[in-house]
Amino acid sequence: MLPRANRGRIRNGADGLHHGRLPDRWFPSRLPIWVTFAILGPVALSAASCSHDKTIAEQHADSEPTAETSAQSTTSAQPSAKWSPVGLDGSFSQPLASENSEKPRLYARSLKTWVFAEPRSDAQRLGYLRLGSSVPVKAGIVGVTGCTRGWYALVERGFVCLDDSATLDAKDPLITAMGDAGPDLKRKLPYIYGTVRRPGPVYRRVPTASEVAEHESDFDRRIERWLHTPGENGASYGQHVWIVDGSAAPDPAAAWRDKRSDPLPALLSSGRTPPRIFGESVPSGTGIEFGSMAPRLGYSLLRTFLVDGRRYGLTARFEVVPTDRLRPIQGSDFHGFRIPQDIDFPFAIVRQPGAMLYRYDSAGRKLKVVGQARYRGAIKLTGKQAFFRGKLHYETEAGDWVSDRDASRLDPVKKMPAWGTSGEKWIDINVTKQTLALYEGTKAVYATLVSTGEAGLSDPEQSTATKRGIYRIHTKHITATMDSDVVGEEFELRDVPYVQYFDSNYALHGAYWHDRFGIPKSHGCINLAPEDARRIFSWTEPQVPSGWHGALLPLKGTVLFVHP
Repeated sequence: MLPRANRGRIRNGADGLHHGRLPDRWFPSRLPIWVTFAILGPVALSAASCSHDKTIAEQHADSEPTAETSAQSTTSAQPSAKWSPVGLDGSFSQPLASENSEKPRLYARSLKTWVFAEPRSDAQRLGYLRLGSSVPVKAGIVGVTGCTRGWYALVERGFVCLDDSATLDAKDPLITAMGDAGPDLKRKLPYIYGTVRRPGPVYRRVPTASEVAEHESDFDRRIERWLHTPGENGASYGQHVWIVDGSAAPDPAAAWRDKRSDPLPALLSSGRTPPRIFGESVPSGTGIEFGSMAPRLGYSLLRTFLVDGRRYGLTARFEVVPTDRLRPIQGSDFHGFRIPQDIDFPFAIVRQPGAMLYRYDSAGRKLKVVGQARYRGAIKLTGKQAFFRGKLHYETEAGDWVSDRDASRLDPVKKMPAWGTSGEKWIDINVTKQTLALYEGTKAVYATLVSTGEAGLSDPEQSTATKRGIYRIHTKHITATMDSDVVGEEFELRDVPYVQYFDSNYALHGAYWHDRFGIPKSHGCINLAPEDARRIFSWTEPQVPSGWHGALLPLKGTVLFVHP
């Protein structure tokens, strides 16, 4: 049981909408370093997840959906928006061109620019835009209630107040500063990610050589040591993560020797300091430092660039951080399988590394090892199963056998629920098998492995188990920040990808910090591999319209059935 006093929180952007527990421990050092994050300290991070502590959630009742999210409501899910960016095959489609291209556009100047159901600030919140994004609006002000500069109607739906969090001016300094550096839905991770490896200064702008020498007194000695350290702690590890345009990452030693520089983002060129993001607190003073990196912090970066041979990253909050102080995060490459295009029922997904395939020796009346199953591969089954020495095994189409301790079997639903027969999309999550299956009505279309609460089938109120039941997804965020301020166990993971809340603070979300899907690892949330999270996020309701960063739809989102 995890004491309630030891729970952290999940923040969405800057205003702390959602709260969650501390993440569980990182995995043993035998796993790759991008999985273990051992450098983050003795109380290491892991599958951060979600609290159901009502006393915490009620602090933000004005921002939370208040309607019951149970799928037992007979209300049908709202039809999908016209644009669904990512297919279950991982393909990306651009927003549809339309007559809206000539309409005026409204731009977000804040990490959260709210969209309301009616032109008044106490109306239901439908979602929000994020800094730099834009949406087409109808011409003319539709009201001024509580909004001096007027409310504007979005073409998609909803209303936005033209306060300091929004503008109609495409040349606003904050908008030009962002450019096209928002979340990239074409990639498995929407931002570039790195976790603090060696804490140091966070800069307001790109520092000069003399400023680096002043604020990082050990810089020359440390950079040489980093450049010549082999393996995961050295400069050769994961440098391709910083380059997202498909080009090869330059060798850090060669870049440093040649004092190579890249073109700077416009907001940082000529020694500029980026403009202040509306709603974000800025440390007092005029010095070059914002402050110091926390030792257990994961940054989301918009872009990276070389300056005199050293690589810096620009964070989503317009901070400048040296990437030699960060560990680049690659994220798992695993993803699930389309049904029936990739494989059809019955089949099993191998969830344990080193799983063996066996052949039954009728003469010796025992199983013999004939090979090794591909880790997290899908194996077509015959449907037959048998116990050998007390362990359940499944027969493959090739005539081999695989243990249920190593692989999770998936079959069609035996008794179709009402929401399936009525044609709704729904998600089936089996906690025992650690599997997820997507259904469109009665037809299964996708399946994958997940990581649910590490306490298994224990009482979710008294442990880190995932809550079981029937729910509807009520809130979705392309990214949301998870953190904890519990003394001694502080951490912050910025822009956790593809977060989908289904009950209070329980959510489906991508986990870029571990690669053990198929094994219970979270503290209550349902962890998905980043690419699975990306695909499923686009498939579910409520759809997040083009230009939005989050959407809320109590009572009408996709059904989620979580069961043993």
